[in-house]
Amino acid sequence: MDAKQNNEQEQDNNTKQQNNDESRLRTDSESSTDSMTRFVLPSLDGSPPKVVTMDEVASMLKNLKNMELAHEIALNPEFKLQRYEPPMDSLEGRIKTMVHKAFWDLLRQQLERQPPAYDQAIRLLGEIKEDFPQLLSAKNASLLGRINAALDEQLVRQQAERGVLDFRAYANFVINLLASMCSPARDETVAKLRDIEDVVDTFRGIFETMSLMKLDMANFMLAVARSDIAANSVQYEKQKFSTYLREFHGNAGFPATEDWLQRHRPGCNSTDDITYNAYMQLLDYPADKEFPELLRIDKERFEGLSWRAQRLILCASLISVAQSVPVISQRRENRQQLAQQLEILMQHVKQEDQIEAAIESCREQIRAFISTSLAKEQMQPLSDAQQTQLLSQLQQLANKTSPVRNLMTSRLNGFVRVALRSNGNIPPPPSGFADFEEELVAFIASFRRLVSYNHAVFGEYFNQLLGNNGQRESSEPVADACGLASNVAQVAKP
Repeated sequence: MDAKQNNEQEQDNNTKQQNNDESRLRTDSESSTDSMTRFVLPSLDGSPPKVVTMDEVASMLKNLKNMELAHEIALNPEFKLQRYEPPMDSLEGRIKTMVHKAFWDLLRQQLERQPPAYDQAIRLLGEIKEDFPQLLSAKNASLLGRINAALDEQLVRQQAERGVLDFRAYANFVINLLASMCSPARDETVAKLRDIEDVVDTFRGIFETMSLMKLDMANFMLAVARSDIAANSVQYEKQKFSTYLREFHGNAGFPATEDWLQRHRPGCNSTDDITYNAYMQLLDYPADKEFPELLRIDKERFEGLSWRAQRLILCASLISVAQSVPVISQRRENRQQLAQQLEILMQHVKQEDQIEAAIESCREQIRAFISTSLAKEQMQPLSDAQQTQLLSQLQQLANKTSPVRNLMTSRLNGFVRVALRSNGNIPPPPSGFADFEEELVAFIASFRRLVSYNHAVFGEYFNQLLGNNGQRESSEPVADACGLASNVAQVAKP
């Protein structure tokens, strides 16, 4: 009798423990199923990126509450939100993996019982119902009402209690809804859900697909709001900066910004000249100088543009030396084809210590291309002396003081200076850069947009630092160079 009581007590304890475990997992199920999809916002000045929910994204887009997001949207036409995924080797990533596995394992265990238990399944369907409003616009109230009625928790629970709950039928119902709502890019993903035989794996696929569709919806909202944000972002950032000056500025100032501007005062007759020269230096900023505080949010952008400029200079230098061979200089199609090949070889150069290896690859490519081109036209190959001289001239380009490289640097700087001062029109490519016109235009458009935007926000303050009492010498508004309409982001000439 005592043994029987002990066994019953032990079974009772196990049941209670199992119920406690299931209750705990149900409490954690929101994170277990990724129902709270999160997105990564751009960071400011190297700070950790901000992770936000769909509701927070909607609020930011509606009320322009996040300066980093507004700045990114205004300056990056290609910007899209990305899903937040913690690194797998991080504590958060490991916990997420374990909790997810425990959640889905418990669902499978409950469904495989005789008779099946549906607590976890009911919770799952409830979370799916809660997710649908994030995938639908306010105009779809009737569809949302239909979804709420079909996935009503009380109805589902009654079906479970009567033993008539068809979990697969609910999966098919949800898949049909997703198929009618998703973008064409997700059609194949949704279609594949129908081919999954295991019902637990089916619902895992459903949650993953819904997470992707939330990302699509977030980026759709961003696309709708983009023009309004771009139109108001300059004023928004100016107000933020004005508030900062009023409340926190004190006597600290912005010494790196002031030093950056004042370094360019000698030899200049106006604040226009000073700021033009200062902006030009951002394409080759001294390593021993602190980057201007007020431009630090765009430091990576300026550094990226600096390397785009360096790659253009290197490519123009290489093609210039290669044109010492007539089969390149006198054959436009050969020159253009070689230029494309050089761009490809140079496209990943982003550090000084990568230049020499890239030049070496380009040297070999030029040698091989010239040899092939001469052979095609049944012309005499280069002599050993000619080939040695050509390869030596090409190798010298790895040195920043190379005369050819200095010449191309001077030409590009002159082009950038004219482009910055022009009223929206991009000047023709300088000599040596014609074969790289597409990249040259894209580069100068990005640089002008970045300079124009920052000058629209900070230009008045720059003039104050330069002793101009906040009065701009040239206040003619110009649209930026990358297609921002004048009524979207009007900026002052620097």
